[in-house]
Amino acid sequence: MAMRFLRLWPLAASSLALAQTIMPLPSNTTENLRGLSVVSRQVIWASGTHGTYLRSLDGGETWASGQVPGGEGLDFRDVEAFSADEAYLLSSGTGELSRIYRTSDGGKTWNLQFTNQEPKGFYDCMAFWDPLHGIAIGDSLNGAFELIATDDGGMHWTPMPVGARPRSFPDEGSFAASGTCIAAQGTQDVFFVTGVNAARVFHSDNRGQTWSAADAPIMHNGTSAGIFSIAVGEPGFAVIAGGDYQHPDNDGVKLAFTEDGGMTWRASPLAPQSFVSAVALDPLNKRAILTVGSSNAGFADDVRDSRWRMFRETSLNAVAFAGSGVAFGVGPKGAVVRISFP
Repeated sequence: MAMRFLRLWPLAASSLALAQTIMPLPSNTTENLRGLSVVSRQVIWASGTHGTYLRSLDGGETWASGQVPGGEGLDFRDVEAFSADEAYLLSSGTGELSRIYRTSDGGKTWNLQFTNQEPKGFYDCMAFWDPLHGIAIGDSLNGAFELIATDDGGMHWTPMPVGARPRSFPDEGSFAASGTCIAAQGTQDVFFVTGVNAARVFHSDNRGQTWSAADAPIMHNGTSAGIFSIAVGEPGFAVIAGGDYQHPDNDGVKLAFTEDGGMTWRASPLAPQSFVSAVALDPLNKRAILTVGSSNAGFADDVRDSRWRMFRETSLNAVAFAGSGVAFGVGPKGAVVRISFP
């Protein structure tokens, strides 16, 4: 489903001024960026409109940007990278505009692996358990979500059998906002999130062969509202985030978490809450969250806290940690930032 800097939160301004930094980085592009994949503190990939991809090999200090040949009309909403050389790109769009590419030489060449043949189909995001095994989700068609999977590094992307595709409510779908509407965990588990007529989290513990669904307390009234992002941590724990991107400050729950593997979800007490495009979990402090959206970015030591440690005005689409205390974000007009926490 398509979706079309800096002031401290005043309650804590005195303590926050020295606590965090959000540093803009030169990206060498003005394209809108939504895909982000952080391999390490040094290797970062990003992607965006007009077939654009970016790569940094020095922790974001410098970026090389390029355009996938033949992809000038594509909007790469998701990138999943495994090294400085290997990365996958997913473009979102109706029909054949939804595609998957792979490079094994750092972007020198790109291999087109998948082109959506459903005229009304629209793919939103993808996730991988390892470089060979991955899964991608698309909006609902004929009452069921589109799902394709690979077990050979993308040489073949195979549609899930009709019986393995979870059923949807009318108009329910995922949001291609940041490439984080789906998340793989461990070697078998995968979650994806939805919005519009429902806010649900789907979970499979066998790589998508069977699914369960749980309602979540995220606001979802309207075509622009629902769950936009999920981040998975230690077994049993995950965080979801969203809201209404057309009305980012409307009242309603925008953050929730589970401690029982997704069977039940509880609203986070963190306040204030604004629309969240993407959420990430600190790899060391596994309950610490970082959120970004169209109007604010927030950081908290625990999703169960009542107050943010950082809450700043900014517009970003995607975020990912590079290690404990260091993260990167991307956004409109080529925005790339490094976010640091002492």
